[in-house]
Amino acid sequence: MAPQILVFAGSLRARSMNRQLAAVAAAAVEEAGGSAELLELADYPMPMYDEDEETRSGLPEPVRAFKAKVVAAPGYIVCSPEYNGSLSPLLKNSLDWLSRQGDDPRPRAAYDGKVIGLMAASDGGLGGLRGLVHLRQILSNLGAHVHPEEFALSHAGSAFDGDGRLRDPQSRAMVARVAGGVVDLARRLVG
Repeated sequence: MAPQILVFAGSLRARSMNRQLAAVAAAAVEEAGGSAELLELADYPMPMYDEDEETRSGLPEPVRAFKAKVVAAPGYIVCSPEYNGSLSPLLKNSLDWLSRQGDDPRPRAAYDGKVIGLMAASDGGLGGLRGLVHLRQILSNLGAHVHPEEFALSHAGSAFDGDGRLRDPQSRAMVARVAGGVVDLARRLVG
């Protein structure tokens, strides 16, 4: 059975390079024998995390829906924009909400035992690499199995062709390597 791997970008921007990279990563998951589901965070509009509001009302419905998807899948790939050398506020807020227990008896069900692949795209020369350092640290601290290989796409503004494919064969190979590693590890952990 093909493990289901969720793929999403930490960006809402219509022409986001990370959303383009997420689509490429989802195709690579399928090519590696996984079952990819490309998610859009815009479909799960989460308010800024507020513990007082959570205490009063519980998890907001968009958080419940997003968390249910993440908990049900053995792994996911995150394509993270880099904001000031770190991850985007949208992505950090989403990860914070996922860490909340809600009705699930397992507080870190969205992270414990999950296989997570990391990618980034940026117009800069480092391709968002600095943000991936912080993202890896956060996810590892939450108990996820963060795949040791990651991919940072530099000069991403010119990296995609008109059909959304990566122009550079080495970049395509790295996306395939990370996606394949996530599929393989998820398959082994799920059994």
